[in-house]
Amino acid sequence: MPRFAANLSYLFLEVEFPQRFAAAAAAGFRAVEFHFPYAYEPGLLAAAARAAGVEVVLFNLPAGDWAAGERGIACHPGRVAEFRAGVARAAEYARALGCPRLNCLAGLLPPGVAAAAAHATLVDNLRFAAAELGHAGVELLLEPINTRDVPGFLVSRSDEALEIIAAAGADNLRLQFDIYHAQVMEGDLARRLECHLSRIGHIQIADNPGRHEPGTGEINYPFLFERLDRLGYAGWVGCEYQPLSTAAAGLAWLDGWR
Repeated sequence: MPRFAANLSYLFLEVEFPQRFAAAAAAGFRAVEFHFPYAYEPGLLAAAARAAGVEVVLFNLPAGDWAAGERGIACHPGRVAEFRAGVARAAEYARALGCPRLNCLAGLLPPGVAAAAAHATLVDNLRFAAAELGHAGVELLLEPINTRDVPGFLVSRSDEALEIIAAAGADNLRLQFDIYHAQVMEGDLARRLECHLSRIGHIQIADNPGRHEPGTGEINYPFLFERLDRLGYAGWVGCEYQPLSTAAAGLAWLDGWR
């Protein structure tokens, strides 16, 4: 049976971020993930997770100015020092929170930068980050993002991400497979999960269209969850969707999978 983690950047938004750990636990989740922890002291969040009895299983490396529309800086040739400082900051939080994996957002192709140069920068930065995080026993992920929701995102397909991962050549660097993004860009989800499973470090879900909870769109999630069980996937499945109403009201889809 898949193990589900609540994404606290999308779910339980009716309470402040530190209180969402307890809200997730009350809803039956044993694990959480989120986009960024950096607005809070690591000790505060670690205490919230401990009090709620949930594991922190994933968050992102610092990704630039999110409010201004940046979606990662790992492909920016002029911001390598900033990226590397962000790796150190993320590692500090991962240690405090006991988080075993961090996700890298490649970012938008910078204006005036050739795609080849951006890809080369991304590979170098991933190689550096994987080495630094590997010393702490932390896994690094690379996530493709669909270009309908995020136009100009550098890495938008799983095959492309796996080529970059292979070029970086790090044992602790794996693919984050977001089923929603993959459906928008690629489809053929069951086959892609099967083909890529050995290189997938984390899975995320949302339905399409709308990026709402499973059961609201076209993706046959019961079929995919059963397929993951047959394939022996033992990792976490992050619930990174926007509830149609409230998080609690939209959890009926989980009843058969608890």
